[in-house]
Amino acid sequence: MTSSDRTDSNYKFNELPLVFKKEMVSAHFIDPSGNPVKRPIEIRTNPITWRTCRITFSRNAEQERETDRLPLPPPDAADTAQCPFCFPQIRHKTPQLSSELDSHGRTVVGKSILFPNLFPYGSYSAISLFDNNHFVEIGTASCKSYNDSFVNCCNYLQQVAEHDPRSFYVAITQNHLPSAGGSLIHPHLQVHADRIASNHHRFLKNRAMRYFEASGRFRYLFSDYLSHEKKDGTRYIGATGDWEWMAAFAPEGFYELWGILPGITSLRQLTPLLCEDLARGILNTQRFYRSIFRNGYNLGVLCIENGATPLELRIVILARSNYAPWVRNDHTGYEVMLGDMATFTAPEETAAAARPFWL
Repeated sequence: MTSSDRTDSNYKFNELPLVFKKEMVSAHFIDPSGNPVKRPIEIRTNPITWRTCRITFSRNAEQERETDRLPLPPPDAADTAQCPFCFPQIRHKTPQLSSELDSHGRTVVGKSILFPNLFPYGSYSAISLFDNNHFVEIGTASCKSYNDSFVNCCNYLQQVAEHDPRSFYVAITQNHLPSAGGSLIHPHLQVHADRIASNHHRFLKNRAMRYFEASGRFRYLFSDYLSHEKKDGTRYIGATGDWEWMAAFAPEGFYELWGILPGITSLRQLTPLLCEDLARGILNTQRFYRSIFRNGYNLGVLCIENGATPLELRIVILARSNYAPWVRNDHTGYEVMLGDMATFTAPEETAAAARPFWL
């Protein structure tokens, strides 16, 4: 199907089967030397969200500023005295959990410490530190530090569920460095739980349920996506334990990778071993980003803990603009105003570059 074969008014998306759709358009112009030029742009439709993204292959030849080497550490990389997440400041500069959730005020797993977010985004909003390391270069963290932090998050969500079972829209996220939205460079996860769904929770809840019902109540949305990608092979990367990793078919960020945990629909089902396998995949991704000289990224895993939504766990990780002086932001007017992500690299190339980090 080409762009001339359909219009938005006559094209209808169906729940089944999942469609991995690509369309090509071309821009024609005369270059500064007087030669005719044809530049292809591929438009892909996300099989899960039906949102489109654009792969502008020609821009891949650009030399983006500060991506030929890893940028220098942030200017405050050694300033532990002003960081509220470093010892000893953490004791008097971070809040404590209410007694209904934890009698000790903060929860500890290994070197990870969890406490409420001083600037919450919802009813239950907490910070889970990895350890007392103030600045950690991308790809150099220990697996145990991530594992402990995820276990801490899962324990907190269990406490929330027992205290307020209606707050079942939950998420674990990370913003690494200010270019990814991080307000502090001290590495940490954010964990959220609320009664009111985010836009992505609301969409995924409806989409997963419609897909489940359309399939006769025996097929899961992300499991079917994973089966397609493993059979296709061009974007599949590898596994860390039961977590399966691939480059996103229609990325909404640069070098976007997904990790899917088939058959698991609750973060509270994550055992310490599954958390460790997740941590290994995250660190593999970080090492891949480090190899292409990227230092900022976001990750997120969303879940609906109501026991009735057939939405399996999926973690999304994507590189952000580097945290360095005068670096161009990764979102332009096209993304902000038109709503289509424009990336430069085909997901198949991303997967090929990432696979060595799973060996």
